[in-house]
Amino acid sequence: MAKTQADRLTLLEADGLTYRHPGSGRGVEDVSLRLPRGSFTVVTGRIGAGKTTLLRALLGLLPKDAGTIRWNGAAVPDPATFFVPPRSAYMPQIPRLFSETLRDNILFGLPDDEPALTSAVRLAVLERDVSELEDGLGTVVGPRGVKLSGGQVQRTGAARMLVREAELLVVEALSSPFVTVLVVDDLSSALDVETELALWACIFQDGRGDLAGDEPAALRPADRLILLKAAT
Repeated sequence: MAKTQADRLTLLEADGLTYRHPGSGRGVEDVSLRLPRGSFTVVTGRIGAGKTTLLRALLGLLPKDAGTIRWNGAAVPDPATFFVPPRSAYMPQIPRLFSETLRDNILFGLPDDEPALTSAVRLAVLERDVSELEDGLGTVVGPRGVKLSGGQVQRTGAARMLVREAELLVVEALSSPFVTVLVVDDLSSALDVETELALWACIFQDGRGDLAGDEPAALRPADRLILLKAAT
């Protein structure tokens, strides 16, 4: 879907956001936040504090029990259908790859757009990996990306998210989630330090920002921090 001026994000707000997991009753309760365009917000907390739950409830991946969500001041009645490209793009903890080419895994149904694909590969710090693969972007990665390393799988997931050129980017971490415009959990958990720093440098240079996580490399450039505490 082509991006329109109405899709441009100026301010994302949530008030009283609540979700409790059926059975355990655990989750997040009465969370309010403001994510202005260009900000870099990190959501952090101990295991079980609800970082991933908060992100998923915000995006409609979990049905909120209470609360309101507003995009540029207008209420979002159905987050699950609203937070899709070009408004939002999401990368789960473990990106799901298919036994197709690397190109097809990144585009994931989008029409072939070479400039957008090239930009996404660069921003995801995937260029060197592509150059070292026998068939480059035409390399078939195997079921669940078995022919790629863990870091390459994550960078492929990042490229898939970035190629959608969405207003809000959401990434979940394997270990410690974080939110950006970009809302991210931990894009770099499987990456070495040098590659991780290069990845964030590319993303920030591109001018995007609002993230969720507690990795030191994610915390340093953050301009705001949301600390979640597990209920006692």
